[in-house]
Amino acid sequence: MIKNNYKTVMLILMLIFPSNIFGKDILLQSTTSTKNSGFYTYILPIFKEQTGINVKVVAVGTGQAIKNAENCDADLLIVHAKSDEEAFVANGNGIKRHNLMYNDFVIIGPRVDPANISKSKSTEEALNSIFELGYNFISRGDNSGTHKKEKKLWNNAKIDISDYSGKWYKETGSGMGTTLNIASELNAYTLSDRATWITFKNKKNLEVLFHNDKKLFNQYGAILVNPQKCPNTNIEDSKVFLDWLLSKEGQNTIKKYKVNGVQLFYPNAN
Repeated sequence: MIKNNYKTVMLILMLIFPSNIFGKDILLQSTTSTKNSGFYTYILPIFKEQTGINVKVVAVGTGQAIKNAENCDADLLIVHAKSDEEAFVANGNGIKRHNLMYNDFVIIGPRVDPANISKSKSTEEALNSIFELGYNFISRGDNSGTHKKEKKLWNNAKIDISDYSGKWYKETGSGMGTTLNIASELNAYTLSDRATWITFKNKKNLEVLFHNDKKLFNQYGAILVNPQKCPNTNIEDSKVFLDWLLSKEGQNTIKKYKVNGVQLFYPNAN
């Protein structure tokens, strides 16, 4: 009853006062994968209906999102590069890092699979097969979380990928959608987060050829920007949003998000 009355009062106030009378909007710096997957289109209206708080999303690569937050151009971060996130907090830019949800990365390629990576027993073996054949591999090359993961995987495979830049290894300097489009046009291999791949429409002859390796795990973290470093941050509303995302209700809401019956993110705040 209390919850229903709260929602009713909030809706009435929002009709009377079109602007957010409870404070300024939250500025969320986030990865492109969460936005491209439709996650925010799904979850933000649910949060706003309950609280009246509006969240504005700036979707860029993880590296750029963290840099923007370091420049105080953010109230909250949701990204996927744990070591960089921990450094962000250690340097005093964030209050605390929280696990939020996870999915995984997948290696995409042409259905005919010229490098035969679908038979690989590990990510290292799959990448070495692409390397030995010299078949086109499209990298985001944008310092995003996906790009950071990809470089780490090449390093694990003991391949110095910089030696082949501009040859069979091609960098787009763009987001996941553009990179997948180029891979689609060139019938090339690439690394993608699974959520973006599921919602990507221009698949053409591409499909998932390698996955289910623990090294392809993709963890998302959430961090409040430190108001001591950035005095103008909207810490009050941002904390309400973060607490909701980490709560049982928020985590269940994340769990329910599906595209074509497929769950895109798996909550693991606890």
